Amino acid sequence: MENTDLLDVRRLVEQVLQIERVTLGTSKEAFVARYRGRLLQESDKAYDQLAEGLEAYQLIPVFRKEGQEALIMIVDQLPEAKPSRPLIHLALFIATLFSMILAGVLYSLDEEAMIASGNDFFRASLFVLPEALAFAVCLLAILAAHEFGHYLMARRHGTDVSLPYFLPFPGSPFGTLGAFIQLKEPPKNKRILLDIGLAGPVAGMVIAIPVLLIGLSLSEMSVLPTGAVEGMTFSLEGNSILYMLLKYMIKGEWLPQPINYGGIAPWLYWVKYILFGRPLPLGGMDILLHPVAWAGWAGFLVTGLNLIPVGQLDGGHVLYGLFGERTRRIWPVAVGLMVAMGFVWSGWWLWAGLIFLFGRMHAEPMDGITDLDPRRRTWAWFGLLLFILVFIPVPLQIIQ
Repeated sequence: MENTDLLDVRRLVEQVLQIERVTLGTSKEAFVARYRGRLLQESDKAYDQLAEGLEAYQLIPVFRKEGQEALIMIVDQLPEAKPSRPLIHLALFIATLFSMILAGVLYSLDEEAMIASGNDFFRASLFVLPEALAFAVCLLAILAAHEFGHYLMARRHGTDVSLPYFLPFPGSPFGTLGAFIQLKEPPKNKRILLDIGLAGPVAGMVIAIPVLLIGLSLSEMSVLPTGAVEGMTFSLEGNSILYMLLKYMIKGEWLPQPINYGGIAPWLYWVKYILFGRPLPLGGMDILLHPVAWAGWAGFLVTGLNLIPVGQLDGGHVLYGLFGERTRRIWPVAVGLMVAMGFVWSGWWLWAGLIFLFGRMHAEPMDGITDLDPRRRTWAWFGLLLFILVFIPVPLQIIQ
């Protein structure tokens, strides 16, 4: 970089920073120049002013804080991201829809459908196709709302982002591994990172709650078997706090309702059941989930998993917005908790491995100094509360 350009850059920096130390970059450094000092105005305004001035030099600023000092690094502009390929996203969307319809068929098939079709799987599938379509459309609507919540919020803030990638998984209980978007550039600051991260779960829940309420109203009550029957298996879906409250709202009972509480206080029974899935309420009353309710429950499960407050999950963005770099201390705690929870539901061991490998990485914004404003801080705490309300410690139990 020419000396005259470096002088121009310094003049731009001096408009927002009282410079105390300067370090010029070399061919081995990731920055053109680094300035330390005290900001002369609010960090978000300083960043916008400096970023605008550096555009002519194809440079961008990176703000960090070290102790009481502000650190401004001037780096080259990021290379232009490749545009999304809509046909790929559309193909994945269609494949996921058909995979979900198959999952809906497998969930809806029962003895009545098989008898009516003469034990012909294809004819039986057509018999339950309306329920399967209802499941697929409802679950896909929840996932689409979640991902487009991220996408539209990112576009609103001018952050380059991919279209959603939907992931089909034929033969699985839900027919999908979920969906994701890819940020093609770091968000400007924690406020924007929070907006993007929290928009998905909130948008998804706006669809998931009414879907679940409708599905629960369509679901019938049934007596659970008193134990495993030879040649037959059945499953119990896990409970979250909000899921139990909605079941009570629709059915007027805390479900699954056990035969008795085993001599302990009811509140303690339900705390134990939500956390550990024990004791099994065999012989008690529960809901036979309609396919629409199954889709709503899956939406709760996906939202709870995304809001786990670690790494680059939505909950990790929320926690980073609140506590910044201090969130890195959560990583070993989260791994330890997942390992412990694996003794209750073995699927958490896979999550412990994923968090161990990837949970240390956070989506760091370009401006790491600007903190959340009061309104966004309230929303961040709401995001953590939403995690507590929808998280399902024991997602599924198979009784055989």
